[in-house]
Amino acid sequence: MGNNVQTGRILRSISGFYDVLTPAGMVSCRARGILRREGSSPLTGDMVEITVEKGKGMVERILPRKNGFVRPAVANIDALVVFAANVNPITEPFLIDRVAAIAGDQEVPVILCVNKCDLDPAVDLIRIYREAGFPVIPASAETGEGVEELRDLLRGKLTAFTGNSGVGKSSMLNRLCPELGLSTGDVSEKLGRGRHTTRHVELYRLEEDTYVADTPGFSSFDTDQMDVILKDNLQYAFPDFAPYLGRCQFCDCSHRKEPGCAVTAAVADGRIQPTRYDSYLRLYEKASHIREWEVR
Repeated sequence: MGNNVQTGRILRSISGFYDVLTPAGMVSCRARGILRREGSSPLTGDMVEITVEKGKGMVERILPRKNGFVRPAVANIDALVVFAANVNPITEPFLIDRVAAIAGDQEVPVILCVNKCDLDPAVDLIRIYREAGFPVIPASAETGEGVEELRDLLRGKLTAFTGNSGVGKSSMLNRLCPELGLSTGDVSEKLGRGRHTTRHVELYRLEEDTYVADTPGFSSFDTDQMDVILKDNLQYAFPDFAPYLGRCQFCDCSHRKEPGCAVTAAVADGRIQPTRYDSYLRLYEKASHIREWEVR
């Protein structure tokens, strides 16, 4: 590949172009066709090797990833911040649980940021996820509540913001870094859904060694496009199940209808939140149709 090989990180990917930050500066790149043919398209957050000729770059190789996701389409993250709200639009717990399970399956820590607490304090939502063991930040991009607490959790990490449309991810990024001036969308009163203002995944640098990926919002209809988890692995993607795994009567317990199940006993006496268990059952049903060879 010659002497013009550089290593950098993809900060933005849009319409087949990749903006790669190298020690020498930003380079706009295309990707070698062979990468797509091998089924390894570059993702925002990827570390890559590029070659540069006459100011134009080519992604030659994707360096090994520590993790990678289909939706949000991002790689090498240290944590996933899931945004939710209990008002305009109301976030379904199942959406949070599905995204958190996908992250948990790749051992990526999840932080829940409950935005718009100035409009609705979301007491139940906050309680459910604190009891499930997640770090939860009650916040308001409008008033600034929770902003500094979130900043402290992001420091020194590459994190991705995700959540349903209109929940205020871009508004919170503007609070964290006002000079970004990201466009934010209002929420359709008729549908209770936000208009998608972020159309691609882009990494923003908040401080030295602190990057945040803003990702397109999703609706409940989009969850079918998300990564899949094998049903046997699903129990491990729910951290609140961890104290009870291995304590069931049957070693191959699916935690649904079996007698002597430690997980269903924990649900019955309130140690596991019912909404979390309902999400597990819904995801198990989806996962039961997935074969191991279908998981990339």
